[in-house]
Amino acid sequence: MAKAFYSTVLDHPADAVWSAIRPFDHYAWSGVAGHTTIEDGKGAAEIGAVRRVETSDRVIRQKLLAHSDLERSYSYELCDPPYLPVRDYVATIRVTPVVGTGQSFVEWTATFDCAEAERERWVRFFEKDGFAVWLASLDRHMKKA
Repeated sequence: MAKAFYSTVLDHPADAVWSAIRPFDHYAWSGVAGHTTIEDGKGAAEIGAVRRVETSDRVIRQKLLAHSDLERSYSYELCDPPYLPVRDYVATIRVTPVVGTGQSFVEWTATFDCAEAERERWVRFFEKDGFAVWLASLDRHMKKA
């Protein structure tokens, strides 16, 4: 099992950041260009909801496993067939207030399996080309709001 982790501090209150990322059917904040919907008429915070992100070159499907307004977090898994050569991918994004400054600490983690020879590549991919990029986009999104 591999684990990828990335965190950052944003100059926005935790409640505002959580409001931006909370709806599982809203993914524009990540900078991923595409159309996002929830399949089968489920609610945007309903456990079991499947987020379908249609980009110009692929369809990404993710199933909501946990959603907590109290913890300002949600967890999801990639649906089969995954669009990447990883298995058992489960990720969590969490927003925590930095009380002393009014900022937000945002962390994104994922665990997954893949070929042993590819482990470092995919950890680096999720951390640097995924989470870091998406959270930088979140920061830009928040600054426009």
